[in-house]
Amino acid sequence: MNSQNSCVLIVEDVPSLAASYAAFLKREPLDIHIVHDGKEALAFLERNPVAVAIVDVGLPDMSGLEILKNIRAMGAPTAVIVITAEGSINLAVEAMRHGAFDFVVKPCSRERLSVTVQNALKHRRLENRLAEAVEETGEGPPGRFIGQSLAMQTVYRILRSVAPTNATVFITGESGVGKELCAEALHLLSKRRDRPFIAVNCAAIPKDLMESEIFGHVKGAFTGASADRKGAALQADGGTLFLDEVAEMDLALQSKLLRFLQEKTVQRVGEDHLLRSDARIVCATNRDPLAEVAAGRFREDLFYRLHVVPLELPPLRDRDTDALLLSRYFLELFSREDGKDFKGFAPESEALLLAYPWPGNIRQLQNVIRSVVVLNQGQMVSPDMLPRSLWTAANLSPPPAPAEPRAAAPSAMAPLAVTPPSSVAGIEPLEDVIRKTVEAAINFCGGSIPRAAAALQVSPSTIYRRMEAWREAQAK
Repeated sequence: MNSQNSCVLIVEDVPSLAASYAAFLKREPLDIHIVHDGKEALAFLERNPVAVAIVDVGLPDMSGLEILKNIRAMGAPTAVIVITAEGSINLAVEAMRHGAFDFVVKPCSRERLSVTVQNALKHRRLENRLAEAVEETGEGPPGRFIGQSLAMQTVYRILRSVAPTNATVFITGESGVGKELCAEALHLLSKRRDRPFIAVNCAAIPKDLMESEIFGHVKGAFTGASADRKGAALQADGGTLFLDEVAEMDLALQSKLLRFLQEKTVQRVGEDHLLRSDARIVCATNRDPLAEVAAGRFREDLFYRLHVVPLELPPLRDRDTDALLLSRYFLELFSREDGKDFKGFAPESEALLLAYPWPGNIRQLQNVIRSVVVLNQGQMVSPDMLPRSLWTAANLSPPPAPAEPRAAAPSAMAPLAVTPPSSVAGIEPLEDVIRKTVEAAINFCGGSIPRAAAALQVSPSTIYRRMEAWREAQAK
């Protein structure tokens, strides 16, 4: 038998239909097996790893939903595609709620079934790669990270590799992606975990106080210096010093930071002698550091001194379904803090959360969930509780406000002037509007038709049927 990634099981009690489905898929390099009832299907699944199971809803001995539940109970890593007649679509929708990958409606075309199977195989391969990455580490996300996406697994591997060393790490990424969490996780994974972790936001401190904040001062060094101050570099001795938004640092102070990196010594403001500090430096910026160097705002020698191990954090929109994991975490956290009863999200709400691109990343997501908890009551977060911006991103925005009334209504006896539709600017055929909306939703959902269908509140089969109709119209 071929590998798990190519084994397809067809469960169909009508032999002619089963043979048709197998013939549809013969063009693909697949290992196809056919069984004719649920009992036979479960016996096969118990003996063999199956990547995709194509299951008819109406079998003689059990429903396709029962087979799906048994597959989930087995823990089998199998993507289930449900085949249903038009009258059983409600049952197919219920199957998808229980974890089915997709469903198709009889009679289905060769292209429809082939595309659905290929999408399911691609989905299984991604899940397998993710499982392998987790198995390699034998651990969950480090520190306070939440996320299982492949993009974050790469980040976790780099963190675990570099943490035991003393190498300087330069973290980049958009605002709100969790750069301080990343630095904190690096510290917790390192040999310095029992020593201080000191974070300094270089963008939040006035420039004339920055030197004192990082390197400290002695009493009387300047007006207001009423006592000695160690400074962050000395406080982090033996531990980790995290400099957030380091590109905001003044050029004169960059020179002093470079000397500290080279010599591991600190000269406090108003003091003549040097003090040693064995602090590991981790820095971060949401800017392009090379662009800052080219613009003369960041010292090139300092950049190369800091840029020993670069680590780029992906934006939330590139982290697959991590937005949903984070949403559930924040919902539970804030509900507990505020004494609310929220237990989860309605399926339509989850679709909106996944469809939205989150330009403000995790910080924006956190604020959205906090607002939902504060302003609403209930056990499930329904779509109407979410901000309008999420609806707009999924092309589900409320209808526009009515046009302003005309200055004067026409006389009841006066004939109305009718403009021919062909001369009305800005009006498109309805089918063109629907197509653009569907294509935009698919793009927002990273090419996933089932997720786009959930965001549009239609069944996936509706989108597939329309796409087939558009292709046929284009071919004519």
